Amino acid sequence: MGAHTGAAMLVVLALAACGGTMPRPEPGTSQGTPPDLRGSRVVVLPVQRVVGVSGDLDAEIAFGLQDRSREVTWVLTPEVERMLARSPAIRARTRGLQVGRFLSGEVRRIGDPLYGELRRMSALVDADAILLPVQAAISGEVGEDPKINLSAAIVDPRTGRVAWFGVVEGDAFPAGDPRGLASVVDRLARTLLWYVGR
Repeated sequence: MGAHTGAAMLVVLALAACGGTMPRPEPGTSQGTPPDLRGSRVVVLPVQRVVGVSGDLDAEIAFGLQDRSREVTWVLTPEVERMLARSPAIRARTRGLQVGRFLSGEVRRIGDPLYGELRRMSALVDADAILLPVQAAISGEVGEDPKINLSAAIVDPRTGRVAWFGVVEGDAFPAGDPRGLASVVDRLARTLLWYVGR
């Protein structure tokens, strides 16, 4: 191999390496449009990763969604876990799911083992969709009040297709202030239930 050929090969490999990674999702990221969930049964899973956020995230999300729309049947984590406990052969869990791919780039369709767990779980509870809160994390500059960023996805459990993925950001409040958590959950509920007028 000549010097020119070797140099050209290095350039091609370097360009391929640079172009192969997607930027991490930031607040405001939105892939797809949240589907109209009216009349649907939607499993609401617990937040899979929590980084520096205090408070009961799962209870706040459940309250925020139920308060905003009664036209959706929200199948909450305790109900799913009770049904899974009665059906151990289903082999699915609500916590500790493999969600890392959502945080490293765009995901259009989930694969196994996540897909299998969500498909079996949704069949057990007869769900049309799954809300998968991927991560809640604190962000902010030094000397400023922090904000909570919440990454979440709506997944079609029959096909594994990601109907929507987004990162919403709450308002800035002092660390530990429950209004910070309430604000990011309100932003998530408004994003998902975009057709609700209030």
